[in-house]
Amino acid sequence: MKDTTKQDERIAKMTFASVYPHYVHKVEKKGRTKAELHQVLEWLTGYDESALQKQIEDKVSFETFFKNASLHPNTHLITGVICGYRVEEIKTPLTQQVRYLDKLVDELAKGRKMEKILRSNA
Repeated sequence: MKDTTKQDERIAKMTFASVYPHYVHKVEKKGRTKAELHQVLEWLTGYDESALQKQIEDKVSFETFFKNASLHPNTHLITGVICGYRVEEIKTPLTQQVRYLDKLVDELAKGRKMEKILRSNA
């Protein structure tokens, strides 16, 4: 596996607010809703609507975003390839958490059923 130190540092410093509009655009373009995106975000991070809005307004980095999050206990069930990496094999915890989010957004945009995205059958 190649060294991803520079990429990990870049991801840590990136703000959630800068990426959030891209998530919204991606899911809405595929016929899903912002409310569904928020449901996925809340499942993964524990942030409800107002807490999520505060993260956006405060322009927190992904590092802070995930440090303050309460990750769902079933995040280990998120598997597969995103951005050329298997999410379950990513060594840096923060990068893995961001890729979990990317994977869930991708699944939502691809029309996967919500109960599958939220790993409800586990």
